[in-house]
Amino acid sequence: MKTEKTIIGGRSCTVYTDTSPRFLLIQPTDNHELELLDKEIERLRSLTDATFAFAAFEITDWNSELSPWTAQPVFGNEPFGNNAGETLVFLEDTLIPKLTELYSLDKDIPVILGGYSLAGLFALWATYNSDRFSAVAAVSPSVWFPRWVEFINKHSPAAKSIYLSLGKKEEKTRNKIMAAIGDNIRRQYEMLNQLDLNVTLEWNEGNHFTEPELRTAKGFAWCVNRSSHQ
Repeated sequence: MKTEKTIIGGRSCTVYTDTSPRFLLIQPTDNHELELLDKEIERLRSLTDATFAFAAFEITDWNSELSPWTAQPVFGNEPFGNNAGETLVFLEDTLIPKLTELYSLDKDIPVILGGYSLAGLFALWATYNSDRFSAVAAVSPSVWFPRWVEFINKHSPAAKSIYLSLGKKEEKTRNKIMAAIGDNIRRQYEMLNQLDLNVTLEWNEGNHFTEPELRTAKGFAWCVNRSSHQ
């Protein structure tokens, strides 16, 4: 597998490519996650035999670029912006077409979007707003986000396969807003399960900060393996 760093649309991207990839995997990442990508890819390759291209693009303003709408600070003093729409446009109009060109990918290659924490919420939100993604890996997604359940009550996702996961200790927090994550992800799973979709909810040991790269690898692998058999 080849690894290369490049700039696409003004954003730093790290790209891993197999020969003749059957899937394109995309993940928004911060600086800490970039340091763990090699470990994530190593685990991912151990969990699937399918060939893939994997592109991690760097997010510089996490609370703004991945947030679907504005919200007050939940921890610290930084509020949430509403620039997820711009990030989605970047994926559809710039990143995916450029990756397809640079790595000679099939124009109809299945695209799997995944992410951890707020990036996991972004991945979920994206499939409610775009039909470009065949599968989504929402790993420990921030479904505690204000008005999220109200949003999914009114919309339907386009992806045919959706992976959800959460750490068993994540809902055991004194922060009342974030403590809703357990009930909200159960509600998310129930709603998706009522649709004609491939969906799973996996509970991991630990809290939100336990082995995020390995959890994310599991999510992508589930999506790839499920998509391979469709």
